Amino acid sequence: MANARIIVKRRKTVRNIRKITRTMQLIATARFQAAFNRAVATKPYTERLAELVADLTGVADGAEHPLMKTESTATRSALVGLTSHRGLCGGYNASLLRTAVAHLKDQEESGTDCDVYMSGKKGIGYLRFLGREMRQEITHIGDAPKFSDVDPIANELMDRFVRGEISAAHVVYMRFVSAGKQVPTVIQLLPLTREKSDDASNGKQGNVQYEFSPNPKELLEELLPATVRVRLFQCFTDAAASEQIARMVAMKAATEAAGDMITALTRKYNRARQTQITLELLDIVGGANALE
Repeated sequence: MANARIIVKRRKTVRNIRKITRTMQLIATARFQAAFNRAVATKPYTERLAELVADLTGVADGAEHPLMKTESTATRSALVGLTSHRGLCGGYNASLLRTAVAHLKDQEESGTDCDVYMSGKKGIGYLRFLGREMRQEITHIGDAPKFSDVDPIANELMDRFVRGEISAAHVVYMRFVSAGKQVPTVIQLLPLTREKSDDASNGKQGNVQYEFSPNPKELLEELLPATVRVRLFQCFTDAAASEQIARMVAMKAATEAAGDMITALTRKYNRARQTQITLELLDIVGGANALE
């Protein structure tokens, strides 16, 4: 039976750890609410912009923007990976990095080299461990991404795509579906495709006729680059919300596990203490019998 004093020290250590994990859970909960509000606030704008672009591409006959060019002779592509700067968030980074590595292998098997733009210290450290070069290491975007931070990345990708340096650009991130579901996802950022609006995809035919000023082609020149920037920014906001809820769940599980361990150690301590008391009583009774 273990010494009771050792069990007491271990129980005290676990209690201190439980205080830390409980505090981190509360912090992650507060940060998740802020990140969730940011992600939800940007989605209506992103969806409406996509619908407007879909309507414009439908009426702009023959309009072919450089960002929609699907045929390219470039043998390189780009991948933007969104991971976290800190750990203690369960399998968040592991699932993202598995998805990213799988995409990179698919690109290599198809004969396409991939330039990686990795955001987050965890992803950067992992790719360094693998010995893979990165075109850009993004460490300045924190838990509250700003559009001004994401805009230069989107501009560089669009410039390289228009110049013909890359044939496509993808983003791997944790898509926020709900508070109980986040899915590691790879989306195609470039080239842009002619997407149908939600009404058309659901079988509803809209009869609304628009009057455009200026003409649809000129509007596409402005809206398509904005679409790329907004979609990339939406990925960053979704990733921030998913990271915080993953950390919140992980810290809650750690707090509950620490509580179970404290209960088990308390029972173990009580048994050890009872054993020690019994042995001391036996010694006292034995000494008294010897004196008699």
